[in-house]
Amino acid sequence: VKEGINRIILATDGDFNVGLTRHDELISMIEQKRENGISLTVLGFGTGNYNDKTMEQIADKGNGNYFYIDTLNEAQKVLVDELSATLETIAADVKIQIEFNPVLVKSWRLIGYENRKLNKEDFDDDTVDAGEIGAGHDVTALYEITLAGSRLEGDSRYQAEREELDRMVEEASSRYGDEIAFFRLRYKEPGEKESRLIEKVLLESELLEDQGSEDFVFAAAAAHFAQLLRGSEFARDYDYKTIEALLKKNIANDSFGYRREMLQMVRLADALQDEAQWPGEDDPGDEPMPPVMPYR
Repeated sequence: VKEGINRIILATDGDFNVGLTRHDELISMIEQKRENGISLTVLGFGTGNYNDKTMEQIADKGNGNYFYIDTLNEAQKVLVDELSATLETIAADVKIQIEFNPVLVKSWRLIGYENRKLNKEDFDDDTVDAGEIGAGHDVTALYEITLAGSRLEGDSRYQAEREELDRMVEEASSRYGDEIAFFRLRYKEPGEKESRLIEKVLLESELLEDQGSEDFVFAAAAAHFAQLLRGSEFARDYDYKTIEALLKKNIANDSFGYRREMLQMVRLADALQDEAQWPGEDDPGDEPMPPVMPYR
C-alpha cells in the first residue's frame, strides 16, 4: 500500500519446515521484501523445538522487531499497549556513536548490543543496515565508565606514568572544558535513502544528573541481572539479593506490572542458583573496558 504501513506479522515457534526452509534463502527473501518497503514483525510462541536465534535474525533483516509471547500480559503489551510502536516505524537505520573525553573518562564499556555493533566506518555509510525505532519507542544504551582519577585494579605498577600521561592529555584537551562525551546519531526518514545527522555535546553535569532517578536505577539493576545470569566477571560485587533490593525501591511507576514481573524473575533466579561459578581471566563472555581514544 503506497504511503501505508506494510508489515507482515509472523507468529511462529521458529521451526521453519514448510516452503522456504534454508536459512540463506529465507534471509534473502526477507531482505528483498525489505527493500520493497515491507517489514517483518516476529511473534514467538511455544517451547521445546523453539528456535529463538533464527526468529531474532529474520526480524533484524526485515527491519522489524521480535517478541517472545509467553503470557497474556506480554501479548497485551505488544499488540495493544504498544501497538503503534510495534507497527509504525518513524526512524530507519538508526545508528548511535559516542566518543568519550579522556580528560574526564579513563575507560568505558558498552553493556549489551553485542549483536548490533558496527564498525566505526559503518556509521557514515548509508548502505549499512541498522536498527529501526517505532512510534513512541525509547531506546536505552548503557555504558559503564571509569572517571579519570579513579584507581583501576592493578594500576599501582604504572601509576606514576599514568598520572603524567593524564596531565599531558588534560593540558592538550583543555579547550573542551567540561565536555564528557560527544554524541552522534544518524537516521533515515521512512522511505528515504540518505541519512540525517544529529550531533550533541554532553556535559559532565548533564550525564550525571539522572543517576538517582527511578528509571535509571531500574535499568541499571536490569543490566546487572543480565550480567549475573551470564556469569560476567564484571558482576562479581553483585548478587540477586542486591538487585532485588534495588528493584523493590524502583517499581512505583509500573502501570502494567512489568517491573513486578521482573522482580519475580530475580527472586526465581535467586532460588534456583547453585554456588556461583565465575569465569576465569581468559573467559570471552565479556569484553574488557577499552581505553578512551583521542577526543573528537
